[in-house]
Amino acid sequence: SKVERIVSFLKDTLHKTTKQNIVLGWSGGIDSTVVLYLLAKAIPAKHIHVLHLPYSKSLINDLLKKENIREINIKDSVDEIWETVKGDYSLDSRLRGARLEEKIRLGNIMARVRMILLFDYAKKVNGLVCGTENKTEHLLGYYTRYGDGASDIEPIQHLYKTQIYELAAYLRVPEFIIKRTPSANLWEGQTDEGEFGFTYKETDEVLFRFIDKSLSIVTIEKEGFKNARKIIAFMKKN
Repeated sequence: SKVERIVSFLKDTLHKTTKQNIVLGWSGGIDSTVVLYLLAKAIPAKHIHVLHLPYSKSLINDLLKKENIREINIKDSVDEIWETVKGDYSLDSRLRGARLEEKIRLGNIMARVRMILLFDYAKKVNGLVCGTENKTEHLLGYYTRYGDGASDIEPIQHLYKTQIYELAAYLRVPEFIIKRTPSANLWEGQTDEGEFGFTYKETDEVLFRFIDKSLSIVTIEKEGFKNARKIIAFMKKN
């Protein structure tokens, strides 16, 4: 099964690298929670080091075993970096979309600050940083380079987002996490699908046909996926 293959991949990687510990950034979302459940099947709890690194509100109360998680609020660190750079490179507020561009820059700083903390903690415990990227995000380029795209191992990168939902149900991940709207939590009201302009469900159907089955865009459009061209263009731009 998928679970057994991932669990043996995690065990083999630790064996090959002669490490015992894994460091995971838990965001409160489905991907990082699924990875946490998979890690729990692969190694003893004492070797799983979970960091929750919120910029604004903490989601830690939602987690079942609070004592296994370390929380570090990154707001002060991120704001200090932002104060340093925004004056030098301030965007003309009359430019269309300037505010969105600033939000994206701030979001990238958040992701890279988290990466610094995760890798520092991994050095402290002599462990590996475990990524939480899925195949859909990877193909669309929906991650920050050297931020959430940085890791030592990626156990779910071969699975589309819709497959992560199936895996979450199989692993009995709490319902409130499965039902949470996918978001990178970079700013108030931000959602993944809102940024894409199409849903994960349609994206996965299109990408599976285009990449795994090598169907043409025209054929995929004929099957009724009206955003096929837009989704594939998004992937090619990445």
